[in-house]
Amino acid sequence: MTVALIAGTGGLPPHLASSLMAQGRTPIICEMRGFQSEINGEFARVSFRIETLGTFLETLRSLNVTEVCMAGAVQRPDVDPSAIDPLTAPLVPRLMAAMAKGDDGTLREIVTIFEEHGFASVGAHEVAPDLLPMAGVHTKTVPPDLTRELVAAQNALTEMGRADQGQAMLLRDGAVIAIEDARGTSALLQDHCASLDPRSEASDPISLAVETVSEAVNGAADWLSGKTDKKPITADGAVLYKAPKPDQLLVADMPLIGPETAMQAAEAGLTGIVIPSGTVMVLDLPQVVAILDAQDMFLWVSP
Repeated sequence: MTVALIAGTGGLPPHLASSLMAQGRTPIICEMRGFQSEINGEFARVSFRIETLGTFLETLRSLNVTEVCMAGAVQRPDVDPSAIDPLTAPLVPRLMAAMAKGDDGTLREIVTIFEEHGFASVGAHEVAPDLLPMAGVHTKTVPPDLTRELVAAQNALTEMGRADQGQAMLLRDGAVIAIEDARGTSALLQDHCASLDPRSEASDPISLAVETVSEAVNGAADWLSGKTDKKPITADGAVLYKAPKPDQLLVADMPLIGPETAMQAAEAGLTGIVIPSGTVMVLDLPQVVAILDAQDMFLWVSP
């Protein structure tokens, strides 16, 4: 069986390509125009654009592809109506209707179209099961009692699901203080990272103070409704929580954290990271743990 790795940006696609090669399966690397992957090496490659999706599907069929794995970051592209080819034209009404439902609706429709054309969808976590860590605390530092924070997080996820927005949030003192927007988790953390002061004599720049950049809220609803009636606070001492929204399509959009997440969490002054087991992948777990241990932070994979 031949697998097509529909690869976006970031570190996940290279990991999946290596995993497939270790299994004796050489993937065909497929990249959307404008979103070249970081996969190196001699692979068969297919470039495509959304306006020629129908032709792309026929190309995969001609290459005897039976499975597709979608991984990596891709932003919704601008569509050039004049570039839509005859094989894609019949799909346009479905894609337009799906796009009106948001990113999750769009992704679900694309997966359905692939499956209708005879391709089985395979999740990144199925290609590389090592990406799913065991439940428990993986660091030297143990988290405090986060019962109130996790209740707030679940309420936030419900609101985020309704808005089809984000997967991550910052929690502190039993409340949500910041929620991921369309820019992603990295941007959420970057907003709260300390600016490196070249005049500082500190040997560890991560210990620098955190900028005051976010608006405090009592919960997710305030953030999603755009209320900003609270004084801005920093993320110092907060916890990063990342999890899928209710009914999120995990086969093609399972949340992911990695070394960059851990580093940015440290730079933002957080105390640790919490993810639920079985539904969030961790890229390079040993490196993530090493970064967090060096900063006396925790990683808790909650059961």
